Amino acid sequence: MLTHDAALEWIARWDRQQEGYLPDREERFTALIDAVEALGRPDPLVIDLGCGPGSLSARLLDRLPKATVVSVDADPLLLGLGRAAYPQLTFVAADLRTSGWTELLGLDRPADAAVSTTALHWISDFDLRRVYAEVAALLRPGGVLLNGDHMDTDDTTPALARLERAVHERETERTFGGNRPEDWRAWWDAIAADPAFAGLNQERTTAGAGHHGSESHLLSHHVEALREAGFAEIGTLWQRGNNRLLCAVRRASHPGRGLRATS
Repeated sequence: MLTHDAALEWIARWDRQQEGYLPDREERFTALIDAVEALGRPDPLVIDLGCGPGSLSARLLDRLPKATVVSVDADPLLLGLGRAAYPQLTFVAADLRTSGWTELLGLDRPADAAVSTTALHWISDFDLRRVYAEVAALLRPGGVLLNGDHMDTDDTTPALARLERAVHERETERTFGGNRPEDWRAWWDAIAADPAFAGLNQERTTAGAGHHGSESHLLSHHVEALREAGFAEIGTLWQRGNNRLLCAVRRASHPGRGLRATS
């Protein structure tokens, strides 16, 4: 049986391997939570899209203890870790790529914010447009979507895109040098070897836990999909290299008209 302490240890190890790809991960978390807090409601309703084991959700609740955080993911093993480590969170097993996932959330009012970090790039451009439209319908007027991820601009500003990646690569090298944490694959291999996760690993054979690599990595794809979904203002709140926090504000009415986007 997976214990609370063991789950916390595995999530700490997850966080370390994620930082190997994002040395400024905690800074991006802080900027995202600052934005949720700046909405001005002490008890916001927040949906965490592709929450993994709950790293962002737990940090949100630490800062805003009156918040309600609904954490959504398709991977049964990561959800199992989160449920064991963070009983104060509400985890929902749902694949964002399938119809009807919003009905599983059990919301009793429109959400103030939908957030995501390093997750939505796994979704295809086609599915991303539908997901953003569904998220817009869950948000209150003036509610926000906050998505922290690597987003590239090769299709519009290729020289700038190369420099953004170079900035990220140099920061990673300064932070870790030759002592990079274990990578994503090594973490999964290690957890697969732990007998405590035999049942959850078996469940990972479901389609919801699979993906086809990074599909929606272009900033323009996200901006266009958000504009189509009826978000009124779209822009970058925080950025370092090609690692950025994209913010979109839900329109009060008349979605699809008079929209403005910036990058």
